[in-house]
Amino acid sequence: MESNPHRPRKTLLIFLLGVVVALFFLAWSQASLNLSFIRPQSAAETIALLAVSALIFLAFVIFALILLRILLKLYVERRQAQLGSRFKTKMVAAFLGLSLVPVCFLFAFAYGLLNRSIDKWFGIPFDVVRKDATAIAQQLESDARESAVRGASQLSEDKGLARDMARRDIPSIESRLARQVSDLDLASAACFDAHGRLLARAGVPFPGVDVIARALPDLASGQEILARGPLVLHAADSTFILAARPLAGPRARNAGSVVSITSLPPGIEQMAAEIQRESEKYDHLSRERRAVKRTYFSVLALLTLLILFVAAWLSLFLSKQVTVPIQALIEATHEVSKGNLEFRVSARADVELGSLIHSFNEMTRQLLENRRAIEQAAQALQGANRELEKRGNTMEAILQNIPTGVIFFDAKKQITQINATVERIFGRKDVQSARSLTDLFSAEDAREIARLFRRAERQGVVTRQMDLDLGTRRAAVAVTLSSIRTNHLMVGSVMVLEDLSELLRAQKAAAWQEVAQRICHEIKNPLTPIQLSSERILRLAEREATRSHSLEWLGTVAQSASLIAREVATLKTLVDEFSDFARFPSSKPVLSNLNFIVEKALIVFDGRLEGIEVHRDLAFDLPPVQADPDQMKRAVVNLIDNAAEALEQSVPKEIWVSTQFDPEREVIEVVVADSGPGILEEAKEKLFLPYFSTKARGTGLGLAIVSRIVTEHHGGIRVEENRPTGTKFIIELPVERPVAASVET
Repeated sequence: MESNPHRPRKTLLIFLLGVVVALFFLAWSQASLNLSFIRPQSAAETIALLAVSALIFLAFVIFALILLRILLKLYVERRQAQLGSRFKTKMVAAFLGLSLVPVCFLFAFAYGLLNRSIDKWFGIPFDVVRKDATAIAQQLESDARESAVRGASQLSEDKGLARDMARRDIPSIESRLARQVSDLDLASAACFDAHGRLLARAGVPFPGVDVIARALPDLASGQEILARGPLVLHAADSTFILAARPLAGPRARNAGSVVSITSLPPGIEQMAAEIQRESEKYDHLSRERRAVKRTYFSVLALLTLLILFVAAWLSLFLSKQVTVPIQALIEATHEVSKGNLEFRVSARADVELGSLIHSFNEMTRQLLENRRAIEQAAQALQGANRELEKRGNTMEAILQNIPTGVIFFDAKKQITQINATVERIFGRKDVQSARSLTDLFSAEDAREIARLFRRAERQGVVTRQMDLDLGTRRAAVAVTLSSIRTNHLMVGSVMVLEDLSELLRAQKAAAWQEVAQRICHEIKNPLTPIQLSSERILRLAEREATRSHSLEWLGTVAQSASLIAREVATLKTLVDEFSDFARFPSSKPVLSNLNFIVEKALIVFDGRLEGIEVHRDLAFDLPPVQADPDQMKRAVVNLIDNAAEALEQSVPKEIWVSTQFDPEREVIEVVVADSGPGILEEAKEKLFLPYFSTKARGTGLGLAIVSRIVTEHHGGIRVEENRPTGTKFIIELPVERPVAASVET
């Protein structure tokens, strides 16, 4: 593997950048974070810190010069229109633009925020709070001292206490001390004899008994150590202030001393000391306010410069990662365009561009191999072409003499060949010049045939009877379309056309004759009961004309009228269904959602399927289909209604309605199944014929109408057994994927 000559330089730049970032962080932490462990403590450390600062400045100067050199070089390359210079310039401009705008906003915002914050730090409210806190702490201690001195004075003037001291009446002394502690709001009080021994005390325990005992003889001798000022003692987190006075006994003899003790709130002295220390720090910082602002401004400026430098350097680095391999590829393409397929790219690149270089080298290698293979195959192809020409002549003769029309299409659905029978079917001489579907068929027919092409691509072969516009006439034509594939690749299609006009004309004549006969038969059947009922009503009316109406007569009239109404309704239903079948409206398909159509069909039966449990399982996110929503709803309603009628004698009574998408065949299935008795195998073949019905009073037109609706939607319908019991009707509709359309919902 080749060594990259620029790698040492790149490594050095990355190393220097890391050193600068580390030194920058060191200086910033010293200036802004106030870290005591990196604060110089001696002249040597100060010199070292100055050296580090100088090194930081020197490094920034060096990197700025390197950056300036790179930018000047980029400018020269752009002026000379060198390959990749525009890309490098755009990368640098993009990175600097993306970095400069937010960094400048951040710099301005941070600088303003720091100024406001520093000004607030040294504002008047904070200074007043600091002074008031100090004064409060001092006042608390002063009040405690005065309370201790006042308590000691009042205890020394208590004559009863002096008498008790002279008599050494300890219980009385303790009782008096307890009352005085309560009255004078002291923390504690104590009595000592002339030798400094503790006789009695009351209140909370206090420390320093030995200290007091040593000071009391001096008090008695006139030195008055405690009398000059209260004694402050500390114990745990409490502070006690003690004041003492001598107690004169009978005949002015020294009877001992009394001590009054007050206490400060826990931790108050520590808080006062802390307030004092922080106040001194605050005064020091207040004097250095401008220096602090300058420090933060310098830090922000250096950080901004560092970000801009990193952005510019990174953009140049990334652009080189792209431009160098691309330049090598361009040189290689020039060589390949000259016919030099043995040229190889040797430039190194990252994973993506490295893959591209590897693919390019592999491509040139394969091109070289293919060139040699093509030269070898050229001779073989010449012999094959001669053989194909002979076969083509034979096929041409066959096509021109067969009775069906044949049209050949290429992979792009362009017409390549038409036989003579197509001219006879269309009755035109210009069909041989047709090259596309619209040249041969009308716009509507061309759209339908385009759908057949899509189905043929999915299914291989598809056949459909179509009513084609042949220019001078419309004719029923059987269209068979077959796709031609080679190694699973579609290379073309063959369309076979057969004119069915005469055949369909004969079939329609026979069908309508049968329909007319059946209609006459079905209409005559209800006439007999209608006539008999009418005659019976007439006779009863004549007989009862002169007499009062009886209940029996009224019942007979009601029964006859009911029979007439039922038979007339049957006759009307039959006529309506025949009319629907005979004059079935043409479908108007739009891009529709089958789930929505099925939901609307189910809404029709809300509250009408008493005792029948309906299960629905509609697939999520079905692709759209071309369908007439009203006609498809009618088909689904008809199937559900038939299923409900089939369940009259069945237990349990259940209907399943579901939709699903078959991605392999690209069709959507609508399934309506029931738990009824099922359909005989021999009846399934006739199930969709007109006037065939498995029900006693069925007209045989319902499923025929469903079949016709599905057929007009280019779909299919079939019937299967439902497991374990019942019948399953399956409607299949092809999926349509137009470029842009709105889905009917």
